Amino acid sequence: MADLVLGPLLRYVGQTEATVWVEADAACEVEILGHSARTFGVEGHHYALVVIDGLEPGASTEYEVELDGERVWPEEGSDFPPSVLRTFRPDEQIELVFGSCRVTAPHEPPYTLPKEEDEEHARGYDALHALALSILDADDPRYPDLLFLCGDQVYADEVSPETLEFIHGREGRPPGVPENEVSDFEEYTRLYREAWSDPVIRWLLSTVSSSMVIDDHDMHDDWNISQPWCDQMGREPWWDARVVGGMMAYWVYQFIGNLSPGELDERPLWREVREADDAGPRLREFMAKDDHEREGKRWCFYRDLGKARLIVVDARTGRCLDPGDRKIIDDDEWDWVVERATEGEFTHLIFGTSDPYLLTPTFHNLESWNEKVCDGAWGATAARLGEKMRQALDFDHWGAFEDSFLKMTRLIEEVGSGRHGAPPATIGLLSGDVHHAYLAEVAFRRDAGVGSFVYQGVCSPYRNALDDHERRAVELARSAPFARATLALARAVGVKDPGIRWRFSEGPYFDNQVATVSMDDRSASMKLEKVPRDDDGDDERLDLAFERRLS
Repeated sequence: MADLVLGPLLRYVGQTEATVWVEADAACEVEILGHSARTFGVEGHHYALVVIDGLEPGASTEYEVELDGERVWPEEGSDFPPSVLRTFRPDEQIELVFGSCRVTAPHEPPYTLPKEEDEEHARGYDALHALALSILDADDPRYPDLLFLCGDQVYADEVSPETLEFIHGREGRPPGVPENEVSDFEEYTRLYREAWSDPVIRWLLSTVSSSMVIDDHDMHDDWNISQPWCDQMGREPWWDARVVGGMMAYWVYQFIGNLSPGELDERPLWREVREADDAGPRLREFMAKDDHEREGKRWCFYRDLGKARLIVVDARTGRCLDPGDRKIIDDDEWDWVVERATEGEFTHLIFGTSDPYLLTPTFHNLESWNEKVCDGAWGATAARLGEKMRQALDFDHWGAFEDSFLKMTRLIEEVGSGRHGAPPATIGLLSGDVHHAYLAEVAFRRDAGVGSFVYQGVCSPYRNALDDHERRAVELARSAPFARATLALARAVGVKDPGIRWRFSEGPYFDNQVATVSMDDRSASMKLEKVPRDDDGDDERLDLAFERRLS
């Protein structure tokens, strides 16, 4: 008899259809609510994505999972509430929870201590774990409608204790792989298994719809930050296996669940994988080709949430890195983004991207200046030094790709001023990556005619907080003199004025944390909840850091 290895994960949910993802320990038939799917195999692992249609809009339906006719979920004797599938209605309130950067570690000391207590092991309490507990403990819980995991769902370069034990017990690893990092698809499967197997997290993911996008640590710190970095990593004998294995795992564990059933059916790779006895060779071929072509459009997706639309932009895999022609997303991906943003009228329009569009003005100016220096604005010697700075300081956000930053700015201006129909009440950008959280409000020139409230919401990390020294550096960057000085640097090398100004209305906030954007008709708000640092590491809760109305 087959059994569950991982899942169920409630993934895509629309008004009348949904998908549920599972991993089993053997080939089998998976049935949920009278709908079934045969598992597909990938190098000895067995997965299924069950499509459930014919649902009622706005309905809540409890579900169970059967493998070959035997119930395996909920588990026998489970104390958790039933897993529930909730479809959308066009006019209902939406709660979207978001954040990034979740290192997997046990929920016990020393791992739950503040980082200052134990630099090697301590990561504090997991904010996602605390979120799940807050729902479970509530007398009348309000379940989020969507959990947007915006990057670094697993850390390939900072592996969890259980996975590390597995790695050290393996033979035949490629030569040169760092001993504390994953090397291939098999090791990635262990990362995901540990990340999503905790009973509380497993329940949360079974009952709250999730969307996910990749970022650098899912693969490696600084992944695709620049062409010299890619050239350097490409010379490592183990790197190709890491990239191919990592993208195979991303496709299986994260990406396919992002798509609606109709979009899945339009993907030839999805059909080929389901029809293969072992889809491993086909996935390897596809991911090896994708690594060389770097087509970000393949990894973009969108979700309609009532009257809101979330457009998830892949800001990592499809980058153009040629000096003088850098883009955080390529031209085909950008055309896809524009089409999704302008093909209808939405009460709230949200762009989801792993890397923030807006940083503090100081960091934004430095990244913009650095791009020009790396492209030769101050000569070849300065360009080499600029590249070292780019990698050392992680200068790879939207500000480090001026072409893409300006395009996004103009698109927001066009949509917000009504050039493509009635402007949304809000236009938001939700991101993670930077290990602190904030809310930034964006102002356009008066003659631009932007009627939407435009904001950047950033929430990071779920579990990987900065230490005290790193926090002080972020705080220092907020200084007005630093902002003016770095702006002068940027203008000196030819960085263009984007025609917007922004300010932090909230933050920065540190610690492990989770953010929620609530949307109801034309009103919206954002709140941030964090797990406070506690010296004895025995108190897991969420405290409200701020709640602010957006419109």
